[in-house]
Amino acid sequence: MTYLWLKAGHIIFVIFWMAGLFMLPRYFVYHQEAEAGSNEEAKWVDRERKLLKIILLPSIIVVWVLGLALAATLNLWSAGWLHAKMLLVLILSGYHGYLGSYATKLARGERPLSGKQLRMFNEVPGILAAVIVVLVVVRPF
Repeated sequence: MTYLWLKAGHIIFVIFWMAGLFMLPRYFVYHQEAEAGSNEEAKWVDRERKLLKIILLPSIIVVWVLGLALAATLNLWSAGWLHAKMLLVLILSGYHGYLGSYATKLARGERPLSGKQLRMFNEVPGILAAVIVVLVVVRPF
């Protein structure tokens, strides 16, 4: 029964985390389209900060804690698919960190990426999530 609760919680918080990772780059696009120094830009800074602190940060923590608890519960440490999944989740976690640092740059008024580049960033979590799901469900190795 513990395994099922861990699994359910893990899936729920993965959904929250992924939703935030899809939303944040879109927020950045709207932010960059706002006039520098405007009230609208200040609202986007606040929205980005809230998304990072209220949804993304708690979600990534719970995803990692429950994911490691699942692996420990099933003693999956030698499973090749789990190693690949963890590598991809580490990459996704790094992506999350990069988005957080980009939000800080935007809040300072820096705009190093174009809207097109930010739109492309929306593809990163989707691609990684698809590969992670295949690894977990199919367990190819």
